Amino acid sequence: MKKFFNEFKKFISKGNVMDLAVAFIIGVSFKAIVTSLVNDLIMPLVSLVVGEQGFGNYKYVITAADEANGIVENAIYYGRFIQSVLDFFIVAFVVFLMVRTINDVKDALDGEEEIAVAAAPPKPTTEDILLDIKQLLIEQKK
Repeated sequence: MKKFFNEFKKFISKGNVMDLAVAFIIGVSFKAIVTSLVNDLIMPLVSLVVGEQGFGNYKYVITAADEANGIVENAIYYGRFIQSVLDFFIVAFVVFLMVRTINDVKDALDGEEEIAVAAAPPKPTTEDILLDIKQLLIEQKK
């Protein structure tokens, strides 16, 4: 049992697990931002086209509510599904833009490094150094 806990401690203390935890927390926060973007900015604009209530209230009623008999409404809320799909595409698009921007910056930095390496004079090979030494020795004998 002690070996098990030692292995677990070793696993938990690895940097990858901590990075994953941080990424998860940031992802949850990012989801809240995107949900707010969709619900508070985009969906009011969409409601101008699809109606005042928006997608969230689109539903198929299976059993209507009857308060007198204590029956609650049973419905399929397909509008909420449409809104979740829209959330997903917005998150995917924003992540795509972020990854693309990071890759563009990396490519630009790699290009600058290649230019710097190309501008530097080539490093002499061992053979070149030996030929120079040989030439110096020949000149000293003269």
